[in-house]
Amino acid sequence: MAPRLKCVTVGPPVFDTRIAHTAPKRADPFYLSREWRQLMRHLVEMRGSVCQACGRTNTRLFGDHIIELKDGGAKLDPANIQLLCGSCHTKKTARARAARMAARHTR
Repeated sequence: MAPRLKCVTVGPPVFDTRIAHTAPKRADPFYLSREWRQLMRHLVEMRGSVCQACGRTNTRLFGDHIIELKDGGAKLDPANIQLLCGSCHTKKTARARAARMAARHTR
């Protein structure tokens, strides 16, 4: 009787991804400051509890810097802050991040 051949595994090894966890998201301490919270309360009182991009009401609003801080925007200037719902804030932030990355690659 001829000896049996062993099978060779093909491809990369399998990793157990159930044990990998992302680090919890932590808020920038600036957004927890008294000055930021006071400014947000003031803006909601003045502008109303409505998304300034899509007009949604009865939703959580985010204070979004029109010119992002990473791009040199003013931290506490009410003219640089708009109130956005979660979906509008996510879209705007993604567009700004993509534009920043594109600018980095064209230099």
